[in-house]
Order: sequence, then structure tokens, then C-alpha cells
Amino acid sequence: MATPASSTAIPALGTHVREHTSILAAGEKRLLIWMAHRLPRWVNSDHLTALGAVAMVATAAAFAAAALDVRCLGLVPVLLAVNWFGDSLDGTVARVRRQQRPRYGYYLDHVVDIANTAVLFAGLAVSGLCSPWIAMALLVGYLLLCGESFLATHALGVFRISFAGLGPTELRLLLSAGALAAVGQPQLHPFGWGPFSLFDVGGLIGAVGMAVVFVLSAARNTRALYLAEPLPPAGPQCR
Repeated sequence: MATPASSTAIPALGTHVREHTSILAAGEKRLLIWMAHRLPRWVNSDHLTALGAVAMVATAAAFAAAALDVRCLGLVPVLLAVNWFGDSLDGTVARVRRQQRPRYGYYLDHVVDIANTAVLFAGLAVSGLCSPWIAMALLVGYLLLCGESFLATHALGVFRISFAGLGPTELRLLLSAGALAAVGQPQLHPFGWGPFSLFDVGGLIGAVGMAVVFVLSAARNTRALYLAEPLPPAGPQCR
């Protein structure tokens, strides 16, 4: 989800840089590189992408199963850790081994992410922990951010992975903490109101936050493009 740092110059189409400034980004990058150097050579990026996708589908299934037994939520942190391993390490392995396939990797990674997120929120919607409308709002917010991000990557050449210090890893940790908290205390009484579902409260905050980020990013990127491509002077009128 991209915004230029300071320059209004637009990079050539087909090239982009990754901008990742989340709270854990620096330490996570060092850990991923360390693991990539020690991964068996027979494990490649496609294997890791598939592992991450399967783990996310399993996470959605664990949420859905919570409708029958809330203890299934105990599987969520483990499955999200497996998803992090596959989803975060696939690109690092390709870069460390100098086996990048930029267009293939970019497309596959993000199309899998979109499908995985849709499945995850579907699992959350039938879990009984969250209103289906809140789950739908989260999915819509995520898809809006994805669309804005992909457009900005193409037009501005910067792919932003995190916002306000939060990236995919931080969101996995928050989701894991919420799942564990919901095992023992699935209801909240904010300001004496309620009870409300923990995931309804958190989901509403998340959906509003994504809407705000979408509007701010769209406005920022539109301004950057407007400055980079000023309206040319009017030429002679055609008759």
C-alpha cells in the first residue's frame, strides 16, 4: 500500500520497491534471512507458499470449529505461526538464493493472500465469535486496501506492507491473542455496555481502521501523482 517518501518522480512501470516499517520488521527480516540460509535446498519458495496457504485454510477451519467447541481456538496461534513461516519465508528464500521471479512471485503471493483472507473471514463469520456483518466489513476493508496497494505499486513503484507500525506479522499476533482470550472470556462490557463479542469489538475497530487507512493512502497517492503529472498547457484546439 504505497506512498512515495518525498520525491514526486514516478518509477518506470514494472519496477517497485518494498516498504516495510512495522514494529517487528527489522528483527523479523534478520530472522527470516537466518532461516533461509539454513533451509534444506529441496525446499523452494513454491513449497513455502503452499504451506502458508494450507495453514491459513486450517486456521479458518479452527475458527469455524469453535462453533462446536471453543477449545479449537487453541489451535489458531500454532496454525498462524505455520502460516507466518511459509508466507513470510517464501520471498526471502528466493532472494537469498538469487532465484527471484518478480512477476510470478508478486502475482502468486498476493492472489493467494486474497484467497486466504476470504477463507479466514468466512471461518470467522460461522464461528459464532463474530457477527457475519463484521466479518464481511473486515473482508471489504482488506480488499479495499489490497486494491489501493496494487494500484499504487503500479503507478508509484512503492509497495507498502505496513501501516502505523502494523504489518502482517503484528496482525497475526493480535489475531492469535484474540483467539486465546476468547477461549476464556469471549464477551466484553466496554464502558459498562454490552455484553459484546470480543471479536465484534475488535473487528469493528479493525474495519474502521482499514477504512481510514484506505482514505488517507488514496488521498496521499492521488496528490503525489497530481504533482508528478501536472496538467499540460492547452494546445491548439481541434476543429
